[in-house]
Amino acid sequence: MSDNSGDQRDRFSRRTFIATTGVVGMAGLAGCGGQSGGGEGGDGDDGGESDPAPTATETESGMSGESAGTESSGEGPNTSLLNAEGSSTVYPISNTGSSYWNSNAPPSDGEYWGSNSESTVPGWSQLGEPDMLLADYFASKFGFEPTEQRSSPPFQTTIGLSHSGTGCEAVTEGLVDIGNSSGPITAELDWSEEQAQNTVVDNVVGRDGQPVVVSSDVVDAGVTQLTGEQVRGIYQDEITNWSEIEGIDYDQEIYAIGRAEGSGTDTSFRLNMLGSADASMSGVDTRFGQNQQVAQAVSQNEGAIAYMALAFTSETVTPIAINFDGTLYEPDRDAENTIFDSEYPLNRDLHMYTLIEDSNPDGGGYDAREAAFINMFLNEFGQTVFVEGNNYIPLPTSDLRAMKEQVSPLATEDLIMP
Repeated sequence: MSDNSGDQRDRFSRRTFIATTGVVGMAGLAGCGGQSGGGEGGDGDDGGESDPAPTATETESGMSGESAGTESSGEGPNTSLLNAEGSSTVYPISNTGSSYWNSNAPPSDGEYWGSNSESTVPGWSQLGEPDMLLADYFASKFGFEPTEQRSSPPFQTTIGLSHSGTGCEAVTEGLVDIGNSSGPITAELDWSEEQAQNTVVDNVVGRDGQPVVVSSDVVDAGVTQLTGEQVRGIYQDEITNWSEIEGIDYDQEIYAIGRAEGSGTDTSFRLNMLGSADASMSGVDTRFGQNQQVAQAVSQNEGAIAYMALAFTSETVTPIAINFDGTLYEPDRDAENTIFDSEYPLNRDLHMYTLIEDSNPDGGGYDAREAAFINMFLNEFGQTVFVEGNNYIPLPTSDLRAMKEQVSPLATEDLIMP
């Protein structure tokens, strides 16, 4: 979390407009408005898969030139489709959340929601044993009328898969409501901090202890840890064979895999490992646009090394320990120093950017759909199910509280972790 979270809270405390300008007061006027179907590819969605996020052309033609966040005609909160696009790193969090939202599971469903003693949902009791359908519960906090219908939330959500740079561009151009990014928008779009603060809201929903991974043959050869300098040497073409690393008896050319330029994973790796978002990476042999493609390439090639998101590691795509300046960070959550710690140099925030609403007379804020959906991630339930459940790192309580207050100081306080 950046050090200016206090400034962000001051700047965006005016988002009380969500509740004070009539959204809550008009809750009884909001229509059902949802479409049937579920989020794209998420787990446990009885509603099935939804259509992919609209393209720029579809968005413009389907909304008569209005931006994705424009309110629908009629009174009450906007119930049009909420769409997001961007990072493949943030995708598992956002898409699982979308799937749960679109399912609008009833309280009796102990697998996804549940307010009974047999519930398997982490954090459900901390939410006050809710007696509403899942999306109904979170949407009602921001003025939406509950539909009381499974697979028919107050508004539908859909998540598109691209990469961070595309997601940042799409949200700033008004083509989507949420831009998912695993790198800061300042680096993705080459913006100043001031430009970012005046244009978007930075909703941090979790963290990734960005691992360096190697193929199984490299692990079998005894490579279980590297130093930060050795990783830099590989990606800057100074080390090209595993046998060139002291103590490694493995004559195998290194196959260095990188993420596509413009992806948040690539941007974050350059910033944190190489010191600059535009640092040279002449040692890269090939690049892939998605974490899924990187994982497949590592598992199918000998001598491979790559950087990626935690959610995509496996038995054949093995994270290794890295020694940074004498401190060894291990891929074990229970280790003294671990890649799951905020002190790990490759640790990074995961962002769901929203465009500051020009329609807010106070000068900034969300529309009610964005606030309701993002609010679902900022509590014990959301952090456990959507963040930790996808092998990412939950936000510390202080940062979670700051993010929640940023979304809306008037959101129910029972959703804040103690």
